[in-house]
Amino acid sequence: MTRLNTNQIIALIVALFSAGYLVMAFQIPTFPLPRPIDSDIFPKVLGFVLLGLAVCLFLEKPKAQDIPDEPSSEALNQPFLLRPWSRVVITSLAIIAYALLLVPIGFVVASTALAFGLGWYYGYRRHAINLATSLGVVLALYLTMTRIMEVYLPIGILPI
Repeated sequence: MTRLNTNQIIALIVALFSAGYLVMAFQIPTFPLPRPIDSDIFPKVLGFVLLGLAVCLFLEKPKAQDIPDEPSSEALNQPFLLRPWSRVVITSLAIIAYALLLVPIGFVVASTALAFGLGWYYGYRRHAINLATSLGVVLALYLTMTRIMEVYLPIGILPI
């Protein structure tokens, strides 16, 4: 038997997660009134896409240059907060903070702060463009979701 590489192990974990997610998605009750897009469509599509991506990751063959021998000297010379694993941890903490602040401060403020903050953290220095883009995308999503799709999103501190 051949040994599984890292991508294949991660793909198996993601596939198990997506299978469990799909089981739960198929238990979502349908809305009693006929609608073109019901409440269970998005979770089902998301579960199948995740399962498909897990299959693609499992079948992907790793290349020699994808497996570094040791961290580069450039990565080791960076400040602690800019090292690759620090970026993963800080991004994860930012997403957790976003989830905790979504209801109290609202979708628009929390999402704009997340997008702007991560853009700034990852090195984008044109702050006016970063803010305009973050706010524009978030407002477009908010208005589309609340006005067209009639999905409730937390208002928070803004009277939108």
